[in-house]
Amino acid sequence: MLIDVHGAPLYAYTGGRPFDPALPTVVMIHGVLNDHSVWILQSRYLAHHGFNVLAIDLPGHGRSGGDPPARVADGARTVLGLLDALGVERAALAGHSFGSLIALQAAADAPQRVSHLALVGTAYPMRVSPALLDASLHAPEKAIAMVNVFSHSTLAPPPSALGPGTWLYGGSRALMRRVLASNPRVNVFHRGFVACDTYQDGEAAARRLACPVQFILGARDQMTPPKAAQPLIDGARAAGVPVEVVRLPAGHALMTEAPDGVLDALRAFLGRMQAQPA
Repeated sequence: MLIDVHGAPLYAYTGGRPFDPALPTVVMIHGVLNDHSVWILQSRYLAHHGFNVLAIDLPGHGRSGGDPPARVADGARTVLGLLDALGVERAALAGHSFGSLIALQAAADAPQRVSHLALVGTAYPMRVSPALLDASLHAPEKAIAMVNVFSHSTLAPPPSALGPGTWLYGGSRALMRRVLASNPRVNVFHRGFVACDTYQDGEAAARRLACPVQFILGARDQMTPPKAAQPLIDGARAAGVPVEVVRLPAGHALMTEAPDGVLDALRAFLGRMQAQPA
């Protein structure tokens, strides 16, 4: 569905179910040059098992209008604006890569609005190599190929992702090309990478958290290696909130390389919401 957020339409995939204010809500936030579809298995399952799911296209990406976030704080403002627009007092946030930083910042900026925080394929600092930054601006097709080499550790996912024999490299490249082409005004590839590379508030944000935090990390992740999440893990522990770390045998594209593992982790973590009052 499309929701007016700060004067622009924001697309949120609901997993095939209508939005129900009585149910707990989960907002899912994608990474650089992705869209809502990277959460397809997890979003559909949760939507059919007692949750509102809002798997968004960030502004200026895919089906969403508006200006693409130039900073992590811009993305966090969008997420909180989405909750305001739908009248959701508290929600769980799940973010992947760039989306994990956005979810983290939103949870730190408005701790009373976030009940649970799941950070998938995260790191801090989330530095991007100068070569990749340059390629994303001047040779995006080359950069797309580079990202896909570094993001995947397997040729094909299990059947529960997109079907037996699915070619992750090709599917991911096609998605990235489509998202890049969806915005002829702004290079969302380069803008997203710059936002990741320049984000400096991760540890401070982690220390301001007031909700349980789950880290879902890929043991074979070359883009955001598990050890790179440690500053955020330490910050969350310093905040005194419950912290859970899940390591899966996958690369950076966790939701398709380890679809069941990510779903099982999220299901157990978010299932605790259903026992709590809204």
